[in-house]
Amino acid sequence: MELRDIEIFLTLAEELHFGRTAERLRVSQARVSQAVGRQERRLGVTLFDRTSRRVALTPVGRRLREDLRQALDLLHAGLARAEAAGPGAGRTLRLGVFGHAGHELRPLVDAFRARCPGVDVRFGEINGSDPFTALRAGEHDANVLWLPVAEPDLTVGPTVFTTGRVLAVPAGHPLAGRGTASLEDLADNHVVDLGPGAPEYWVASMVPTRTPLGRRVPRGPAARTFHEILSLVAGGHCVHPLGELAARYNRPPGVVFVPLRDAPDLRWALTWRSSTENPAVRALARTAAELGPFSSGSEEARDLRRSLVIDEISDDTEAKGRLSP
Repeated sequence: MELRDIEIFLTLAEELHFGRTAERLRVSQARVSQAVGRQERRLGVTLFDRTSRRVALTPVGRRLREDLRQALDLLHAGLARAEAAGPGAGRTLRLGVFGHAGHELRPLVDAFRARCPGVDVRFGEINGSDPFTALRAGEHDANVLWLPVAEPDLTVGPTVFTTGRVLAVPAGHPLAGRGTASLEDLADNHVVDLGPGAPEYWVASMVPTRTPLGRRVPRGPAARTFHEILSLVAGGHCVHPLGELAARYNRPPGVVFVPLRDAPDLRWALTWRSSTENPAVRALARTAAELGPFSSGSEEARDLRRSLVIDEISDDTEAKGRLSP
């Protein structure tokens, strides 16, 4: 079995969707179908049950997934050890995040450092008004961005965590007294205008242009940074939707964060420039995929998950030297 066919099989086993697998690997759906068909003919077994509505692994497919994953992990571990001893050792992976999101990424970063001890991780701050420039300029190796991201030159990797949403309102605002808000409330207030530096589809996924009932959401005044947004809110000029991490790590005077009860959760994913993908980015993405996305809602749950993940990785590292680029 070709290494690329193994990668296609394992990705399809994870996504259980031919279209998403093709998009993630940047190949055609026909290429995915051909690879799976060739594997099944060669082995003489069915690996996936496929209908017009669903794709599922067969029992043989599930076992092959586990066997190939272990083999691929060992292969990647050997390559990583060789790379760690070479000129790439000691390099720094620059990861762009919003505000305090780096605190939420400690389980991922600790797991990555345990698997790739020759690579360090440094955080850089990004703003909602300009989410992609640092990636395209090479200042960041990867960013953690809310989805969707649909830029042809960028690769969207695994989701690392999910969060709820809050609305930042002035302390004396009626919504502050109510203690909760809905998307419909946005039409009765102004929200910040983030300017032309970010695609409209991406901004609208956080700050919609219309409410669920079709009412227009007024935009303005303008702001470019998170702290500018908070200053405008505190001054009574506007309200603004944010990820719930803003409420967890910030207590600015004059600003109250209230839950946006009907807003869907945000999914935050690793994103990087396709043409400059490197082994460290691939290793970080593989680590994130194996850990899986987590919810940031419970401090106790995060601490417990972190301790379990690090213990498991430490055991694996000592036993098998596992690494997943």
